[in-house]
Amino acid sequence: MLDRSGVFDGDDPFSLARSWLDEAVAAEINDPNAIALATVDKHGLPNVRIVLLKDIEDDAFVFYTNYESSKADEILTSGKAAFVLHWKSLRRQIRVRGTVTKEDGPKADAYYASRSLQSRLGAWASRQSQPLSSRTALMAKVAEVTATKGANPDRPPFWGGFRIAPLEIEFWSDGAFRLHDRFRWTKTGEKEWEICRLNP
Repeated sequence: MLDRSGVFDGDDPFSLARSWLDEAVAAEINDPNAIALATVDKHGLPNVRIVLLKDIEDDAFVFYTNYESSKADEILTSGKAAFVLHWKSLRRQIRVRGTVTKEDGPKADAYYASRSLQSRLGAWASRQSQPLSSRTALMAKVAEVTATKGANPDRPPFWGGFRIAPLEIEFWSDGAFRLHDRFRWTKTGEKEWEICRLNP
């Protein structure tokens, strides 16, 4: 029997991830839900950037972005992504690799509506990842959007969510003398997982 007592205990990796994130919310100063999201371009060259994880569902991890951005283009081309959540204060991290689908229905509408007005207007104004002549030009675009979209803009058709359905999840906790504890969950069925302890 694999000993996963303490912070690794549990039979559901999504529930475990939520409990770790809840602890991080109390411990991290800024953005405990920040993930380093990795994708690859059409040449196989990796890209990584920080985005904010917005939901841990029963079978996926969800974040939101501009569908015309570089990250979205790479995700839509490959259908795959990976990310890491790292909490320095807890000395823990979660790594995820999996397949990706769009979340652009009512859930995306609801999340967009929950954002501040300035963020909603900014989503309309920014052509994310495209060249920009100046900050002045960006602010002029924000002013234009503010005048045309008003105080309750609809979600842009080019903005929404992505759901990462993991094929692998690794939970890592720092150990003395760099003898860390690592458990990898590998998906074997619709709701079945194989759990393996890894060398540090």
